[in-house]
Amino acid sequence: MRTAGAPISWGVCEVPGWGRQLDRSRVLAEMRDLGLTATELGPYGFLPLSPTRCRSMLEGYGLRAVGGFVPVILHEPRYDPLPEVRAALRSFRDGDVEVLVLAAAADEEGYDKRHAPGAQGRDARHVPDAQGWKTLLANLKRIMKTAEEFGRTVALHPHVGTVVESAEEVERVLDGSAVPLCLDTGHLLVGGADPAGVAARAAGRIAHVHLKDVDAGLAARVRAGETPYARAVREGLYRPLGRGDVDVAGVVTGLAAAGYDGWYVLEQDVVLGQDDDAPRRHMAESLAYLRGLDGGPAPGPGGDASRGDGHGGGAPRGDGPGDGGPAAGEEGP
Repeated sequence: MRTAGAPISWGVCEVPGWGRQLDRSRVLAEMRDLGLTATELGPYGFLPLSPTRCRSMLEGYGLRAVGGFVPVILHEPRYDPLPEVRAALRSFRDGDVEVLVLAAAADEEGYDKRHAPGAQGRDARHVPDAQGWKTLLANLKRIMKTAEEFGRTVALHPHVGTVVESAEEVERVLDGSAVPLCLDTGHLLVGGADPAGVAARAAGRIAHVHLKDVDAGLAARVRAGETPYARAVREGLYRPLGRGDVDVAGVVTGLAAAGYDGWYVLEQDVVLGQDDDAPRRHMAESLAYLRGLDGGPAPGPGGDASRGDGHGGGAPRGDGPGDGGPAAGEEGP
């Protein structure tokens, strides 16, 4: 099992007003100390933009970059997403990044304002019309061809706050295109899909995995428009693996049986409050859970959390909103 970290698990996010942003040296050092050997790039500018400098910095922490999140408008007939995609792929080709994690952005800012900090959560979401869907699916086909030219993989990420968010929209993409998926167990559940069901149906199309565990009650409030996404994250939407309502064990064992050999990115979105140590603690707990599935001991400082073989068994989950919840959940809204 190949596991990687993500800066968002330490609260590092591009959304304006998201929360305290930790220095990258601390984030990368804690990834290293947890035994991780890979990470996603994080938001634009978190790591050096030069592929050479980025690689050198990460190597100094024993890390490599394996994925980059790129939100692009795909549904507007008058907008061509290929220049943005090509620019990202060009930088990936010059570095080590294997997967372009593509999101169907709702607007030019790349995120839906319903889910920004301070939003009320009941604004209408952007839903493409028939022409918009035709354009989106056609653009996915063009982007897949472009990614092949660069020798890289593109994976569409169904994501809260984008135009591919709900279970129905995920189904529409699966039925109307051949694009590989980034299986994000948290965003799928928040959107109303069954992550294990999607993994089973589309196992052959899963190119990248973001592993999250989720409080299903809070997810339902986000889905109903009762709670903005950022507020739900602050209240404990995401939990260490094994302590939420996602069938993480079922997803991992199912993908392993289907032959998935890509990355599992431990990505627990956090709005960081005052507890700077919480991300490290919760990541360590998630890694220990995965080690339990993998049949080996939990990694410690200096261990290699990206190695392992076989899948089986499970690990006990905890209960209670204060038991192992995410960093921001400990502080409250």
